[in-house]
Amino acid sequence: MTLAEILASLFPQGHSVVVEGGLLSGWGPRTDGTKIAVVGVDGRTAVGIDEAAWLSRKVLEVIRAGGNQPILVLLDSDSQRMSKRDEMLGLSEYLAHLAKCLTVANARGHATVGLLYGHTAAGAFIATALSTRSLLALPGAEPMVMDLPSMSRVTKLPIDVLEEMSKSTPVFAPGLDNLTQTGAVASVLDPAHSLAEQVDEVLKTWDHTDEEPLDLRDQLGKARDGRPKAAEIAREVYELAAQAL
Repeated sequence: MTLAEILASLFPQGHSVVVEGGLLSGWGPRTDGTKIAVVGVDGRTAVGIDEAAWLSRKVLEVIRAGGNQPILVLLDSDSQRMSKRDEMLGLSEYLAHLAKCLTVANARGHATVGLLYGHTAAGAFIATALSTRSLLALPGAEPMVMDLPSMSRVTKLPIDVLEEMSKSTPVFAPGLDNLTQTGAVASVLDPAHSLAEQVDEVLKTWDHTDEEPLDLRDQLGKARDGRPKAAEIAREVYELAAQAL
């Protein structure tokens, strides 16, 4: 689906979402008439310090406005911008700040939902979609935390070895199916049906509650046999920390 088609399905009554230099911002109505804020990245735009700061400001504006409007993060990006300027000016800190802004928004009652509809990778993926409360995707999305050639350079393992490992261990493999199996992607939406209704079903599970939900991605990964040990290890760490208090 194109961005225009996605927005039309999300907001059949119209919206104010605009694209500026590959970055999205605006508002649209939910099925019940309340508003949802939209931010995001389009057209495989790389996320550098300028983009990260811009997106952070948009998220903070929603928080400052008060209320409990959800925030929908739409994503079709490149990775973080690979430039000397961005690295020298502290790109990792800018990306961390963006992730923190989304975390604070969520804690302040603005339910954050990511929706992958194109490509995304590395730091740009982590600081946006993976920093939301729940991550959804459309068929054909191409998420990856690290591609296999990059993973090969870091681990010093040959690509053919990593390719073989990825067949049985999803955490070693990029792609929508693997990230869904690990629990990073909560669900894949059906583009043949109203995206507004499907996203609203997710949001309704969080309406009328002041409690911040637990991160259930490790449990999804265990249920889908993508990360069989993560939930158990997290539970043991939590119990050991609680005993130390």
